[in-house]
Amino acid sequence: MKFVVDDKIPYIKGALEAFGEVVYLPGAKTTADVVRDADAIVTRTRTKCNEDLLKGSSVKFIATATIGFDHIDTNYCAEAGIEWTNAPGCNSKSVEQYVASTLFVLAEKHGFELKGKTIGVVGVGQVGSKVARFCEIIGMKVLLNDPPRERAEGSEKFVSLKEIQEQADFITIHVPLNMEGEDATFHLADENFFNNLPKKPFVFNSCRGEVVDSNAAKVAIKENKINGLVLDCWENEPDIDLELLVACDIATPHIAGYSKDGKANGTSMSIQAISRFFGLGADDWICPNIELPEQTNIQLDGFMCTEEQILAKAILSTYDIRHDDAALRANTKDFEKLRGDYPVRREFPVFTIEAANIPQVTLNKLEQIGFQIKTK
Repeated sequence: MKFVVDDKIPYIKGALEAFGEVVYLPGAKTTADVVRDADAIVTRTRTKCNEDLLKGSSVKFIATATIGFDHIDTNYCAEAGIEWTNAPGCNSKSVEQYVASTLFVLAEKHGFELKGKTIGVVGVGQVGSKVARFCEIIGMKVLLNDPPRERAEGSEKFVSLKEIQEQADFITIHVPLNMEGEDATFHLADENFFNNLPKKPFVFNSCRGEVVDSNAAKVAIKENKINGLVLDCWENEPDIDLELLVACDIATPHIAGYSKDGKANGTSMSIQAISRFFGLGADDWICPNIELPEQTNIQLDGFMCTEEQILAKAILSTYDIRHDDAALRANTKDFEKLRGDYPVRREFPVFTIEAANIPQVTLNKLEQIGFQIKTK
């Protein structure tokens, strides 16, 4: 068997060698010639798996170690008899951590409390659900918008996008990129969207760049229709709009889901899927030796602190989004390099809070968020 593997997928080396030839290549060098005699491709979003790549090949299975799969021409794969899989939810807790850090940084920067504020979560899949749960834990009012789920489950839990536009102090978008149809999300945040935001919310996009119309966003900021914009995903990556970057409150190089945990989950799910498809006997394979940050213990003394200050210290001790924002602004031409050389980031469950003078109700919230708790 022959496997063609994107060489930027972490922890994957050694996983498939026992089953055949493994060719590691950058996504851009995964060409039709390379995959012609391959049985499977393991990829990321930078490789377009379409007819140009796949026609005439022996590829039977494609695994993308990502949540998104708009880089896979699923219609062509169906016609060609090529099975494919993505890694739904693999980095959902990483994006939750990204949004959590963003919220507390904005609260500090602009001098407000998050408790009691309203956040609209647009797209309530594996990522949006975790973001919503986190926001509820810290005392925010959460509005959920997800038309496909609403049609399937009823409208009890969901509200319209219009209601979110009218009521939310924050709007965070977690939808797939759908170019057309009833649930089209291309330019979901367009001129009309930004013109109907009476509360001037902060708007976050950490799903797909094309969900936000860059020109409309620039006008919205210039005309004070929103309080701020947080972008992790951009139209035309990696050639991002530098005028828009300057206008953003927070700008990062598509790394919201880049925790080591999220990457390892995506790799593990891909190998497991390939194993099931080809009957390799590695259905339970998981990534070994995931790096740890230098410090996994957080000393947290709550004396003379509000609950929100305690939560902020805990969250920002695991990940402070300002570092990624500063790195992108200092190296705007290195968008891909910043992604490829991304430092170690681990999710909340890796960290133990050594707590002093923190009320039990707050400790309970930290535990619900995912932290390990050790009281002094």
